[in-house]
Amino acid sequence: MTAPRWIIHLPTTLTSLDAAADLAVALRESLGHVAALDFGETTLSEEDAQHLRHRVWCDARLDGGRRCRLCDGHPGSCGTAGEG
Repeated sequence: MTAPRWIIHLPTTLTSLDAAADLAVALRESLGHVAALDFGETTLSEEDAQHLRHRVWCDARLDGGRRCRLCDGHPGSCGTAGEG
């Protein structure tokens, strides 16, 4: 049995999904080197509807253990070039 993972819920003052996604991209760009953070699993939700989550990135597994870095629901095949 594996140990449970912990989730950090980080409220913001942002008022749109697009702005929150932009912040998630900025956080991934600045903190992507921190091995304890799994940005591939990032989701967004409204403060009063936290049960309705929106995935930020596709996160499909690619060759070599990498993950797709394109927006969730992107057209075409998975890759690493996009930033969400």
